[in-house]
Amino acid sequence: MRVKYLLLFTVLLAQLSIARAMKSDSTGPASAIPARPFPQHDTYQGTAILPDDLSREAMDDSVRSFYLQWKKHYILDGCTPGEKYVWFEGTGGDNICVSEGQGYGMMIVALMAGFDSTAQETYDCLYRYYRSHPSTTSPDLMAWMQTRYCRSVDGGTATDGDMDIAYSLLLADAQWGRHGNIPYRQKALDMIAAIKREEINPFTYIVMEANGESPRSHDFYDMRSSDFMPDHIRAFRQATGDPAWDSVLTNNYRVFEYLQDTFSPDAGLVPDFIKHIHLDSTLTATPAQPNYLESKYDGVYNFNACRVPWRIAADYLVSGDPRAAAFLSHINPWIKETTKGNPDNISAGYNLAGVDLPHRTFEALCFICPFAVAAMAGPDNQQWLDKLWGYVTNFKLKDFDYYDNSIKMIDLIILSGNYWAPPSPDSDNSDARSSVHPRSNDSR
Repeated sequence: MRVKYLLLFTVLLAQLSIARAMKSDSTGPASAIPARPFPQHDTYQGTAILPDDLSREAMDDSVRSFYLQWKKHYILDGCTPGEKYVWFEGTGGDNICVSEGQGYGMMIVALMAGFDSTAQETYDCLYRYYRSHPSTTSPDLMAWMQTRYCRSVDGGTATDGDMDIAYSLLLADAQWGRHGNIPYRQKALDMIAAIKREEINPFTYIVMEANGESPRSHDFYDMRSSDFMPDHIRAFRQATGDPAWDSVLTNNYRVFEYLQDTFSPDAGLVPDFIKHIHLDSTLTATPAQPNYLESKYDGVYNFNACRVPWRIAADYLVSGDPRAAAFLSHINPWIKETTKGNPDNISAGYNLAGVDLPHRTFEALCFICPFAVAAMAGPDNQQWLDKLWGYVTNFKLKDFDYYDNSIKMIDLIILSGNYWAPPSPDSDNSDARSSVHPRSNDSR
């Protein structure tokens, strides 16, 4: 009995510590009351599972604790009052922010609203920073990188950052609706239209790596694999009613199936960059050659493609799409077998045959966490998923940089059962937000 009460006291003490930390972390006015406060404990689709060797409350506390650390370390004040950015840590030089990170941060903060009493204020500051750094081709797309002087490196875009920001605006609308001066839904629709116009191939409907006029863009028929975010595409279709997004979803899934079957039948991996994508009478696509854009590993499973299992699994969790299940059914058995069921054996990169890249024996959460989300696809992975949760949560923020920690933050939200898709525009959320009080937010 004494042990039981001691454990209860320990849990209460931990919760009190988190509450105190949240109070000390809060800066500025409180947010409006969100319609979907964290934790949500959503029911995922299909045969999805959660880690089951600890309670959901314990998982929630892990998410809360890491969020407090992540937010304090990575969300910083911009050069202009009322703006914040996600710090692009660990690169050296003058560069401080990339649109990729801004998208991560805007999704995370929107999903953590309710626990974070200042989430809307923080979100709006992140939004204003994005709007202050537009691409040269559209005010609704973000320039891909900024310096410490808050100037854009060039006017090109990065599609993944834009897609995450647009998705976050739909999340923000679901949380706070019209309660504020930023019209979240309209801004999301504007951004989705710009993404379709500039970052989706109008002939193949393949997601391109950047806007077509970007100095960073390559061939019109190439893509970065991690830019395919099927749950986002599904949400864009729902928000706009535009059937073109159905073609985007279908054709990109077709390319991924082709790549698995043709180039990685054993491991089910896709490369960082994919070239010469054509969907005529016969589908064709090839892994990029070395040094195509970033490194000699551009044609293998490296620091871009490592996000793909998370992106595909997120779609399966919210939609139950059998194409997502089929994709993951190749990866999950392979990664369990090649690591012998030990997360410590996950390499930071593989060739498409599933062989470790040389000198990559160090831990990299950007590889490990997406494999954990992929493991949620079915009960055959339960023991593996439980091991991955414990392995991932054991690492400290100081052990990694912005990229690893931000991916970990998003994936912890998913792994704990707290990820959700924006509701359809005809859903009536007015009752859920009826107690929300209007507040003033600067907007552009």
